[in-house]
Amino acid sequence: MSFLLDHLPELWQGLIVTVQLTAASFAGAAVLGLLVCALRVSPVRVLRALGTSYVETLQNLPLLVLLVLAVFGLPEIGIQADLLVTAIVVIAAYEAAYIAEALRSGVNSVSKGQGEAARAIGLTFGQSLRHVVLPQALRTVVQPLGNIFIATAMNTSLAAAVGVVDLTAAANRVNLVEAQPIPIFVGAGLAYALISAAAGFVTGRLERRLVVLR
Repeated sequence: MSFLLDHLPELWQGLIVTVQLTAASFAGAAVLGLLVCALRVSPVRVLRALGTSYVETLQNLPLLVLLVLAVFGLPEIGIQADLLVTAIVVIAAYEAAYIAEALRSGVNSVSKGQGEAARAIGLTFGQSLRHVVLPQALRTVVQPLGNIFIATAMNTSLAAAVGVVDLTAAANRVNLVEAQPIPIFVGAGLAYALISAAAGFVTGRLERRLVVLR
């Protein structure tokens, strides 16, 4: 097992890239998902249709296909971007569809009377959503958002297929040198499991703290 220690800097750097990918992608997905959710629950039919189209399209396309198209297709039409940034944007756009649906389920769990009361005191749709509905909706979807964070961490491994040197790619490079796939990839798997366990612990605590008693 000493060969793992010999390659620890490479694996550690890969883990850092994985964490960066996960954090940045989820943050971007949260912002975009919030906007898509607003479209999904908008009273304007065209905006609802736009939000629905986004969700249904992204949820029915493989993430790997999107990554390949972005990384290898965009340069063909003159759009150049950093590889890591491209991966972050693609993963964020993909996960935003799932966050939007999680948020929409939270919005639907809020009593319609809350929105009606907000409009009765003169708040616009955007104001009632921002100040009344979303704060309540977010408290009900902590665990689903935590699950999406974990899925995002797992999905970042696909970035290795397009050249991003994350933990998966680093483990593969070490394996090509050492030819010890079982300990190398078991170690990488344990690192992903630790990320998932940490996310589950944090979201579990948040859910208990923010639970809505009905």
